[in-house]
Amino acid sequence: MKESLISEQDAVFIISVAARLVEMHPSTLRKYERCGLLEPCRISGRLRLYSEEDIARLRQIKVLVEDRGINLAGVEL
Repeated sequence: MKESLISEQDAVFIISVAARLVEMHPSTLRKYERCGLLEPCRISGRLRLYSEEDIARLRQIKVLVEDRGINLAGVEL
């Protein structure tokens, strides 16, 4: 994965809050991270923190998958 351009100061939402904001299950956010669709900031190597930019990206992914029926390989392109 490429190095995140988002600073720890910008990343403020823990995974449960981010999931609620985008109306997704936290495991879906983890799956998207494994697929390389986003890279949340990591604190202490474990705690994921999501920025406003990450939230916007998740909303965009959600539209592509749920509304447009695009699979994750298509989203990645």
